[in-house]
Amino acid sequence: MKKVLAFGTFDILHPGHLYFLKKAREHGDTLTVVVALDETVKEVKGRYPLNKQDRRAENLMKTGIVDKAVLGNPGDKHRIIEQIKPDVLCLGYDQRFFTENLKESLAQRGISAEIVMLDAYMPEKYKSSKLKE
Repeated sequence: MKKVLAFGTFDILHPGHLYFLKKAREHGDTLTVVVALDETVKEVKGRYPLNKQDRRAENLMKTGIVDKAVLGNPGDKHRIIEQIKPDVLCLGYDQRFFTENLKESLAQRGISAEIVMLDAYMPEKYKSSKLKE
């Protein structure tokens, strides 16, 4: 079984997110998605998400694409990767937070997951920040 792990806020679930999830799913047998904590969203984006973290996780499960949705960890953002031990990490085309030196951080933890940067689906139209405007 090849385990895939993806990350995100997934506040307003839109076709770009569904594309991302489907593409991530193609890289393995099971797809687990780490949903950013409300406090992490505030830290990264400067505002709280419209939907609470539990609701965002529930919404992901309702897509039928995700096998498991889990909440991220406060503090050490890479600890969840260590706990899940994925074979593949799928990142969004614009995912920059907590990805700097990711490969080195994983190697220090004994994790040799493949890191895949997925392409975007109509980012000029389906990007959460644009949908909130």
